[in-house]
Amino acid sequence: MAVAWSEKASSMEALSLSPPMSPPVILTQDELKKIAAYKAVEFVESGMVLGLGTGSTAKHAVDRIGELLRQGRLTNIIGIPTSKKTQEQAISLGIPLSDLDSHPTIDLAIDGADEVDPHLNLVKGRGGSLLREKMVEGACKKFVCIVDESKLVKYLGGSGLAMPVEVVPFCWKFTANKLQNLFRDSGCAAKLRKDCKGEPFVTDNGNYIVDLYLKKDIGDLQVASDAILRIAGVVEHGMFLDMATTVIVAGELGITIKNK
Repeated sequence: MAVAWSEKASSMEALSLSPPMSPPVILTQDELKKIAAYKAVEFVESGMVLGLGTGSTAKHAVDRIGELLRQGRLTNIIGIPTSKKTQEQAISLGIPLSDLDSHPTIDLAIDGADEVDPHLNLVKGRGGSLLREKMVEGACKKFVCIVDESKLVKYLGGSGLAMPVEVVPFCWKFTANKLQNLFRDSGCAAKLRKDCKGEPFVTDNGNYIVDLYLKKDIGDLQVASDAILRIAGVVEHGMFLDMATTVIVAGELGITIKNK
């Protein structure tokens, strides 16, 4: 009996001396964005012309490119910024810059997205830079999109958040009504984007943005795209269709790379 108790006591003592299990590490959304951005920068090689994206996720990639240039691990990089904000960031990091006029073909673009559907179609432009982003990313050989898993949707507009459309300021209400009527079967509400002062948000190109809020799938995306662009007053929309060649998704279980 004593032996049995001794064995039990020893077992209990060993249990109490075992190191406690470490709690799972929960990463913030920004940490996930940084992981995806750093992974995307692994695609960058010396001598490349790079499209530099805009937004909270792309900012991490631009920071990393600047860091690698300072360390001498990347050389002869030329960046094409997609916004004034990214241009200022790149200059502060010492990244040499140019434009599409001088470099009409870009080796690689890295940028974030607001939504990604199962076919790697994107919604971009909630940061207001959709026109320049589409011009730059449409001119690249490879477009690597970086997101955290919260950006994955079943269909574009499925997050219930804004699908941006850049419009000229002239008679913007007329254009907004046209857009809302175009997608009325999807429960569309078209709203002018405002800045922190309650004034119309103005893009780098001097235009306004009308945000479309959808309750249902809008169907064939190419048909929807063509219909939007046929409306006089529309400059560009935030659907990036068949443009991303690779999407890097950072989640709690690690990195997932999706290729076209």
